[in-house]
Amino acid sequence: QVQLVESGGGLVQPGGSLRLSCVAFSSITFDAMGWYRQAPGKQRELVAQITNGGMIKYADSVQGRFIVSRDNAKNTVYLQMNSLKPDDTAVYYCNARRTFYADIGPPLDHDYWGQGTQVTVSS
Repeated sequence: QVQLVESGGGLVQPGGSLRLSCVAFSSITFDAMGWYRQAPGKQRELVAQITNGGMIKYADSVQGRFIVSRDNAKNTVYLQMNSLKPDDTAVYYCNARRTFYADIGPPLDHDYWGQGTQVTVSS
């Protein structure tokens, strides 16, 4: 069983910073960990992802402002959010992914999700 526990959300003024943390309570070493977000009336979107090998991917909208990092020994992923904007307001979800490779066919991803933490950027 896998449990992802997030912390660090809250209310912040435009231009401010927040740091999100997510601990994966599991013996699994995940192929990738990261963060997604969902704003009211919008689809869930990738914010940032870091693989077990350290490869990083960011959404264009957060590139240069957010930093994702990972502590494999603690099975924890972090998201440092700087220069926050009102458009960053959303519920942020921690994601942990395992990828399964078969002899035939494309790789299959299995995703685990946290419960979500609210980030509100407002003056």
